[in-house]
Amino acid sequence: MLHIHEEGSKENIPNLKVTLIDFFGNDLVNTGNKYSWTDRDKVMQFYENYKIDGKGKRLTAESSEEKIRWYFPYAKATYIISVTNDFPIDGIRVKIEDVSEKPVYQTQIVPLFAANLYVLCTTQAAKAQQFGARINKPVDVVLKRRE
Repeated sequence: MLHIHEEGSKENIPNLKVTLIDFFGNDLVNTGNKYSWTDRDKVMQFYENYKIDGKGKRLTAESSEEKIRWYFPYAKATYIISVTNDFPIDGIRVKIEDVSEKPVYQTQIVPLFAANLYVLCTTQAAKAQQFGARINKPVDVVLKRRE
């Protein structure tokens, strides 16, 4: 989980390209589902957590649902990626890019550590939160504006 924002703001910056890269700066590819159960043979990219309705369907602009909740409730408004339990985090980094037509933010590379891996499933996350410090704390990334 990544909370990507500007200095002085708590709002997550939307529509960024957030990619896992290896030690050499190459995009990490999920070859044969080695790193994740989804997106086989694709570059490993984070996506923004989203809200769902009471039936578990992703909300759209036309939704008029009252029972709205986050898809991953413990992630809230963050960027997330699902990886396997034995994901080799050592040497892996995150590349954050503003790829909009007129980029506002500088590209940033952030190292990841084993402590940055979290349980996002509701029952497991709730169980883990019962003991000790809160474990599901997103990596806090402050982006700088281009000059």
